[in-house]
Amino acid sequence: MFGSEFFVDPSRCIGCRSCMTACAECDSHRGVSMIHVDYLDRPDMIATVPMVCMHCEEPTCAMVCPADAIKRGEDGVVRSALKPRCIACSNCVLACPFGVPKVHVDLELMMKCDMCYDRTSVGLRPMCATVCPSQALTFVPPEQVARERREQPVNVFQFGNQTVRTKVSIMLPPGAPALSVDAADYMWEEEHARGDQSQEAFVD
Repeated sequence: MFGSEFFVDPSRCIGCRSCMTACAECDSHRGVSMIHVDYLDRPDMIATVPMVCMHCEEPTCAMVCPADAIKRGEDGVVRSALKPRCIACSNCVLACPFGVPKVHVDLELMMKCDMCYDRTSVGLRPMCATVCPSQALTFVPPEQVARERREQPVNVFQFGNQTVRTKVSIMLPPGAPALSVDAADYMWEEEHARGDQSQEAFVD
């Protein structure tokens, strides 16, 4: 499986959480799942998406770690915090734009998806990708994705003025060059919508 890459396709997720169970079975994870399944819009729909570490080219989790406990390897995989160094300060939790790292209080350690490094480093697929029944999580060569999928992989994300490039790709409809999340615009739209509603109520 050398030369393969990690792809996440939210449109295929069925919310079965098989990935979480398999992740906990990975030899180096101590029985803890390092990924989770989120609802995209819980009040209005049941659509879910598996959340794995995106393995940023410039990981903010590592940048803000005061103990230098988080390392990014030459292969681009961002590892979980090193036990002897981690002080469980949660800086990485607050800094990650994808909301991936979790601090396990009982272990006093940050643990997150490390792309099953003990497996992928020897040519095996991550545990989650081996069990996903809908192929929402796949670990395959890029040319296979291009051949078999209508969607296109995207690994560039825009958070306001910050551009984040990742090792893991999200599958999006054709023609979508990047995912953009602008909190300021979103907040303005929310305030604007509430203002319109207030004016309507006043007119009534």
